[in-house]
Order: sequence, then structure tokens, then C-alpha cells
Amino acid sequence: MHDDGYFDERVAARYDDDAAALFGTEATDPVIDFLTDLAGNGRVLELGIGTGRIALPLAQRGVPVHGIDLSEAMVAMLRAKAGGEDIGVTIGDFATTTVDGSFSLAYLVFNTIMNLTTQEAQVACFRNVAAHLQPGGCFVIEVGVPQLQRLPPGETIRAFHVSDRYWGFDEYEVAAQGLTSHHFSIRNGSVDRLSIPFRYVWPSELDLMAQLAGMRLRERWGGWRREPFTNDSEKHVSVWEKPPL
Repeated sequence: MHDDGYFDERVAARYDDDAAALFGTEATDPVIDFLTDLAGNGRVLELGIGTGRIALPLAQRGVPVHGIDLSEAMVAMLRAKAGGEDIGVTIGDFATTTVDGSFSLAYLVFNTIMNLTTQEAQVACFRNVAAHLQPGGCFVIEVGVPQLQRLPPGETIRAFHVSDRYWGFDEYEVAAQGLTSHHFSIRNGSVDRLSIPFRYVWPSELDLMAQLAGMRLRERWGGWRREPFTNDSEKHVSVWEKPPL
């Protein structure tokens, strides 16, 4: 399972600033449009709600949102924002934590499925979501495609961002489908490091997890604007459906 120690008060306090590019309307509007279309008139469940980057604008569209998150520090940041107190949040591991009622839509964005660092936990997440969805409800995941094609033979580390004040490196452990993202940034004249473990997962593997949970693939895109998913796509937005009665 994932550990909220990677998203403690220190990380939560600066999360919105560090991810500022993801909070602008240009980044969030396509996500909100996509999810609103699928939600219909039903309730929505966000796994890994964090500081509310998606939940808050979705709620502003009139969509009832409930969240699950293991990090109390991240949820405290959500609570401090306008409208944050009105969003229900259950503290717990989203792979196993249950919430009362049923939902028309559940979603996991920005690689959060990989915070579950074992296949067992990822399978449990799909089953947990299926148990919460009403018949005909959908589960949406946004996650990167593993960039193994970019690794020369024998190498395990790939730089994904390099600038004057921030460096990001992904370290792969191919045999175990492990991925550790290392983040180095200059803060107050010193170098701050954050390393977070993930388990990368292939689209076909996610489809099998959905099948094990009694769901089926409905659509897959290369992004929130419904770009085609191709051999060159660096991420995918996939939708699985719980069969209607």
C-alpha cells in the first residue's frame, strides 16, 4: 500500500506551489469537462483527493464529490480552501477504505494508481471501486505509460525534468515494475530531496484488473481532450464501466 509519510506536512505545505502548472484552468478544465460528462447526476468518488485540485472545481460545477485520502496533512490543505469544508473526505487507504452509498463515477488522476506499490494493492483498488459503483458507473484513471523505450540497455535512470532550480529523475527497477521518482530542488539556498516509490503498470494490466473486478474497458484516450491513444502516447486516460443491470 502507499505511505502517507511521503505526503506529510512538509510536502503538503508546498504541494500547490510545486504543482502550480497543474492548477490553472487550462490544465484543469479538460479534466473537469471529462469527469462531469461521465458523472451525470450522480455522486462522484475521488481516490487520493489530496488538496482538492480536481474536487473543488468539480464541486463548483454542482457535482457532489466525496474523497478518500491517507494524508491528513493534504486534506487539511483542502479544508483551508474556499469550499473545502463542504467536501466530505474519509481518511484511509483508497485501496481498501469504504464509503457509505453508491457512486456514478470514481476516478484516480495524475499517476495516483502507482502510489499503490504492489499488484495486490492495485487489484484491491479496482475491486473496492467496483463495490462502490452503481450499475453502469465508471472508473477513470489517468496514468503515464512506462517510458522503458527511452532507457538504453543497462541503464535504469531517466531525467524527466532539468532546470536551474529543479531536477527530476525516474529510477526504474524493471524486474519488479518498480519506479522511484527523485525530486531535487533548491530551497532557501540548500538542496531539498524527495524520493517517492511507485509501481508502474501497463494499460493491458489495468484492463485485466478491471476484468477481475467485474468491469470492462469502455474507452481509452491519450489525454483529457480525448486525443487518440497511440504508440507515442506518454499517458492514457482510461474508462472502465461496471455493467448495467
